[in-house]
Amino acid sequence: MKTQFSIKSALTAGLVATAAMTAFTFMAPLMGFEMDIPKMLANTMGAPIIVGWMLHFMIGEILAINFAVIFLKKTNKAADLKSGALFGLIPWFVAQIMVMPMMSVMGGGSYAAGLFSGSIMIAMASLVGHIIYGAVLGGIYKPQTEAATTMV
Repeated sequence: MKTQFSIKSALTAGLVATAAMTAFTFMAPLMGFEMDIPKMLANTMGAPIIVGWMLHFMIGEILAINFAVIFLKKTNKAADLKSGALFGLIPWFVAQIMVMPMMSVMGGGSYAAGLFSGSIMIAMASLVGHIIYGAVLGGIYKPQTEAATTMV
């Protein structure tokens, strides 16, 4: 049976996965630091916090679509916890070597200061958050199945 991309499933999975990652970041103060992604995004753009929240969830949805459309096809994997967790490594790595340094520069810091979130402890917490995001994404996303058609 062939499978086909499901936008509804991808968007649902992306929403739930982003919420799960966000819930994990709320525990960061218990570890001695802050991981308020919407606040960080809003502050970088000089925008209200609601814009940061909208952007945070929009990024989660875009990543979910990329997982369903590109990652699963290119890796020839089924959507499950393992493939999702593996996918989570990609946005984590991009965030650590591109996004966080860029945000550091935009805030008046240096590129190097932003590498790996400026702290191995924060970078590792971010890694866990991205693996949670990916695992939830892979666990929830279900492609549409196409019934095989027979010719008479």
